[in-house]
Amino acid sequence: MLINELISDYETNRKEAPKTLNDILDYYQKKYIAGEIDIKFYRDIYNFLHQQGATSAHEYVY
Repeated sequence: MLINELISDYETNRKEAPKTLNDILDYYQKKYIAGEIDIKFYRDIYNFLHQQGATSAHEYVY
């Protein structure tokens, strides 16, 4: 999986560049929840971005 592909998809659909890796992760999380991508693809993206340092909003403890 190439980060360039994830960024390109984000930019195409959001009409802006992601500010952080977290933005990309949140974007794909929303696509998964909406049923636009399957669980395997989402897990692959999540694991890849998480290894790069991204954190999902649901990981924060308040």
